[in-house]
Amino acid sequence: MTQTHEKPRYLNGIDTEQMFGTLDAINETPSIASFQFRARNKWIDGAHNRSTIKDFYAAGQEDESRASEFTVDAGEPAILLGTDTGPNPAEYLLHALAACLTTSIVYIAAARGVHLESVESTLEGNMDVRGALGLSDEVRNGFTDIKVTFTVKADAPPEKVREVIDRAQARSAVYDMVTHGVPVSVDVVAR
Repeated sequence: MTQTHEKPRYLNGIDTEQMFGTLDAINETPSIASFQFRARNKWIDGAHNRSTIKDFYAAGQEDESRASEFTVDAGEPAILLGTDTGPNPAEYLLHALAACLTTSIVYIAAARGVHLESVESTLEGNMDVRGALGLSDEVRNGFTDIKVTFTVKADAPPEKVREVIDRAQARSAVYDMVTHGVPVSVDVVAR
């Protein structure tokens, strides 16, 4: 008697049929893989500023699928002259890294038939703020290092979970941007 093991249609909250269909479509038509994400930011007061995120370009056209924009406030803690209007930008970077790695883990686990019960992470970014505050040209402006620790409960042996984590790390867009840098150009429109 031969047993066949089909992957479930929905695994870890992911529609695997749609996921593989999307991968096939991009593989067949690479031009639809070009995306442009956008954020618009406005200073409110002091260290408080607000970003709005809604529109983006995807699959050869402007995407208008989002019904409303996301609003994200940022600030600084009082010790850095802020009033705690939101996480500071460095903390948002940690969030972006955690979110991207976690999403990559979920997608890869679903693709490999691994059922996840829970995925949790702790991120720690170490920074000497003298660089960012202009007090020392000898000190880097940003994080000197970031430590990510995942706790994963899954229906797979530890080596399979490690394989999923390693693959997620290799495929995470934000992990790539943080570890390899990305060119940034800054233009100014003075009014």
